[in-house]
Amino acid sequence: MRRLPRQRNRLPRAEGMFYIEPDFRVLHTAQCKSGARHMPETNDTSTPDPAGQTAGDVPAHGSNGQVADAVRGNWVDRYAPAAARPYLRLSRADRPIGTWLLLLPCWWGLMLAMLHDGQARWEDAWIALGCALGAWLMRGAGCTWNDITDRNIDAKVERTRSRPIPSGQVSPKAAAAYMGAQALIALAILLTFNGAAIVLGILALVPVAIYPFAKRFTWWPQVFLGFAFNWGALLAWTAHSGSLQWPAVVLYFAGMAWTLFYDTIYAHQDTEDDALIGVKSTARLFGSTTPKWLARFLVATVGLMGLAILLSGLDNLSPLALILALGGPWAMGWHMVWQMRKFDAEDNATLLMLFRSNRDTGLIPLLFFAVALFV
Repeated sequence: MRRLPRQRNRLPRAEGMFYIEPDFRVLHTAQCKSGARHMPETNDTSTPDPAGQTAGDVPAHGSNGQVADAVRGNWVDRYAPAAARPYLRLSRADRPIGTWLLLLPCWWGLMLAMLHDGQARWEDAWIALGCALGAWLMRGAGCTWNDITDRNIDAKVERTRSRPIPSGQVSPKAAAAYMGAQALIALAILLTFNGAAIVLGILALVPVAIYPFAKRFTWWPQVFLGFAFNWGALLAWTAHSGSLQWPAVVLYFAGMAWTLFYDTIYAHQDTEDDALIGVKSTARLFGSTTPKWLARFLVATVGLMGLAILLSGLDNLSPLALILALGGPWAMGWHMVWQMRKFDAEDNATLLMLFRSNRDTGLIPLLFFAVALFV
């Protein structure tokens, strides 16, 4: 018998509980007498990693290595060559929502910069496309880095143990090489932008590098995710305008509030496993008060985005264009209200559905910005 920490009843801290280890020798003896076996014997030829865990200790989610929280029937599992699937899963190509969440602040920043100076150039089409390609590549590189640093933690969490590294599909060395290749291609795209945007793009590596470790030392790792995921708002504004200005900075903080909103919802899927292994998150910190915090993040998102629009367009947009642009955060806020009404911390399927719905949340202001630009 031993005492384990466990988080129950949606409490923000782990409680103590007693766990009685089963005596498998009794079960084995009974099975031998009856001739029954519940699991076939296997020959374990896997090699232990530095932490002492073997790849064979953590089975993949599906027979072909599917990841637990990937959409069933996604294009990677159905059409990608078998040899490429583990690497595509490592970069989350089977779960595109993260690429959208990284890309949308880029397009917000670009559209707001275009509203600010009233110019829409052909060069902006390349900035938009370059941001899309860069978001896919850097999201892949960032997720690969996250999985390398978290491989021992991921092996202990039900939702993440089927990922390519803890499940043994990809070695840490091969993952590091793949990460470097993605980052180099993204750098080639970044070098087509102006000098100020290039500097910002290189600086973006700082929050990307820190984020995987944040859950070890702070209850607010989602803040560090917000720093990384919304950097594109600064970069795309600067790629269009040539310099960083206050509207982009305010928009950046609006995106951070949005990240705190959706990633707190996402983190509620893992609160019990996180409590057992000592990983921190805003979901564990807030516990039963999460709806109140989500409401605060909603207000901050809408308010800061509205302020960014006023700072960028108050002097040069027509009244109609300004009203249309301000309709973006207003409509976005209503979508977030819908998420709050659906929120159920005990229903992981709903939590994942709400998290994925934030692609639509982020597209809403973009549509309003586009209409405001051309009226």
